[in-house]
Amino acid sequence: MLDTTSFPIMAKWPPQHPDRIQLYSYATPNGVKASIMLEETGLPYEAHLVTLADADVKSPEFLSLNPNNKIPALIDPNGPDGAPLGLFESGAILLYLAEKSDMLLGQTKADKHRVTQWLMFQMGGLGPMFGQLGYFHKFAGSEIEDPRPRERYVTEAKRLLNVLDTQLDGRDWIAGDYSIADIAIAPWLRGLDYYGVKDVIGWDDHTNVTAYLDRFLERPTVQKGLTVPPRD
Repeated sequence: MLDTTSFPIMAKWPPQHPDRIQLYSYATPNGVKASIMLEETGLPYEAHLVTLADADVKSPEFLSLNPNNKIPALIDPNGPDGAPLGLFESGAILLYLAEKSDMLLGQTKADKHRVTQWLMFQMGGLGPMFGQLGYFHKFAGSEIEDPRPRERYVTEAKRLLNVLDTQLDGRDWIAGDYSIADIAIAPWLRGLDYYGVKDVIGWDDHTNVTAYLDRFLERPTVQKGLTVPPRD
């Protein structure tokens, strides 16, 4: 049973349906991983808009669930062993929901490890490097006169796109069947348009990657997940 004593975050974002998974998120590449996954699995959930402002992500209530002050985070009232479970980190959330629903983690143990390695590729490489590319191209880092930081992340983004393009040669999805690895990777590819860097990194030259993102965005569950939680 969920209560504000165990989960103080609910005092700031009260649940209307405490029997459902409670998602605390915002529509960033990391945030939509969780909402897309919940749409894919069909697990009942309730979404709460947590903005990136300090008043939200650095509030005592949010920090009580995620001390790293990043979205997404969630609470499952029906966690393992019948006890509620709070989780943060988008990769951990994807793995948890895949195991809970028995979906999108491959058919065999070997499949699971192949999917997990590509999930880690996104978590440790694609996300951080693309994020830095955006910082130095679109945000405050663009004001730095020294060109080396931008050149570093442009070069690394191109390398990572080449890795993906090679892996996707002859494949619809990154690890065989559609999986949580795709849910992790594709939103970051979509984010390149927001950063305004597609021309800089030669996006159109990576035809396997561009077709892959198109396939991903055509999924109705993805289209719905990209709008959750709605922004006020």
